[in-house]
Amino acid sequence: MAWFKHPRDIRVGVIGYGGAFNMGRQHLNEAQKAGMTPAVVCEIDPKRLEVARTDFPGIQTFDDVNRMLAQAPVDLVLHITPHNLHFPLALKCLKAGKHVVTEKPFVLTTAQCDKLIAQARRSRRMVSTYHNRHWDGWIRRAVDQVVRQKVIGEVLRINAWMGGYGMPREWWRSSKPISGGILYDWGVHLLDYSLQLLPGARLTEVSGFAHDGFWAGRMPRSHPRKNDCNEDDALVIARFDTGQMLELSVSSIRSYERPGTMEIVGTRGSYTFDFSSFRLNLPQHGKDARSGKPTNMLHSGPHWDSQGYRFYQNIADHLCGRADLIITPEWARRPIHILDLANQSARAGRAMKARYA
Repeated sequence: MAWFKHPRDIRVGVIGYGGAFNMGRQHLNEAQKAGMTPAVVCEIDPKRLEVARTDFPGIQTFDDVNRMLAQAPVDLVLHITPHNLHFPLALKCLKAGKHVVTEKPFVLTTAQCDKLIAQARRSRRMVSTYHNRHWDGWIRRAVDQVVRQKVIGEVLRINAWMGGYGMPREWWRSSKPISGGILYDWGVHLLDYSLQLLPGARLTEVSGFAHDGFWAGRMPRSHPRKNDCNEDDALVIARFDTGQMLELSVSSIRSYERPGTMEIVGTRGSYTFDFSSFRLNLPQHGKDARSGKPTNMLHSGPHWDSQGYRFYQNIADHLCGRADLIITPEWARRPIHILDLANQSARAGRAMKARYA
């Protein structure tokens, strides 16, 4: 289905031009590089609206979403807001007949995913989420080596972890009701990576474990996150119908840094990567002449270049009928379903059966 003849016909608006990471500017710049037309910014902070006018001269600005949807010439709305606002704002925009891209995470629960998918179908509009890291160099190379070339044989297990040691900051990402919890930031990226490495595997059940209260108990009474702080440490174990297993761990009380590391264990070896490099370990049948131990074939090196620009290129091509949507809402629902089940499991103390693969 083609909604537009050319990407320049797609007028793009942003909800949230806030200062964190300059993500509003990044989204509009990437949309513009994909050929689309920045048209509108909606932001409650007047200082940030002024920044938007400087960044994109002539752009329309609003401080109210309802007025923007009623008055602005906008076709695609990008949501760069706190996580708990993704669902209500995306639903509002879809009902207003707009295409939607939310920042990741897509939303916070499986039920919210289902409602957005249903509304998008009713409105005959596209909804997606900003999985630009789907094209990171480290995962692209891992998919090539592990999935296409099968250099480590059949994948048995994936371990993914992130974290370090430190009290959560005084901002909304440290609030569980707003952020969804410690797993919902980098955990979503790590799950997106992992699911690319398990093509055809259908999720069957999820177990979740969490510890909280350590940092909350050490915060001063005036700390805004004292009563709603994220978990200190969380672990997810997901099982698939193939017998494969995925383990995700995110922590703020890990005493050593493990920044975005992943290990893929296969029947013929292992593949490990972090943000800087990869390591391929293939045990050989020969033995070391001195020790008598099996010898290993080791490979390591830098990653391929990342291609995050492909996210908005695909959005533009899809809206013009030139390509299938890669980050479909059903794909975006997969990591959210795992995290939602993990939260339920941690509360209930038992594994939760999956509804979606």
